[in-house]
Amino acid sequence: MSAAEASGRRARPLVLVVLDGFGIGPDPERDAIAAARMPVWRSLLERWPHTRLGASAEAVGLPPGQMGNSEVGHLNLGAGRPVLQDLPRIDAAIADGSFFARPALLEACRRARDGSGVLSLVSLVGPGGVHA
Repeated sequence: MSAAEASGRRARPLVLVVLDGFGIGPDPERDAIAAARMPVWRSLLERWPHTRLGASAEAVGLPPGQMGNSEVGHLNLGAGRPVLQDLPRIDAAIADGSFFARPALLEACRRARDGSGVLSLVSLVGPGGVHA
């Protein structure tokens, strides 16, 4: 039974609008969205409930200061909570030591040591965080 049924009220439609790339900055003087003339958009904001969501850094499971992207944003919207992304997950595993006990890493090190494999220590380096 839905919450609307339990309360005896009729369920009302809900619209989720995701505007990729529609960032709202902290400084209205330097914000293209704030400076733009958008009468329909502004009337929607005045008439209907709405909210703003964080789309970068810890709000979407990325390291502090890391810019988000569509993939990360959609994943977090679908989950309904911040989902820790690969980079901070790896950083946390290194910090707590669990990274060094991973079977795949131990096997790769064993093969490299025994001469039956190659261990690539650095393959892609960049500040991207999400994609290199």
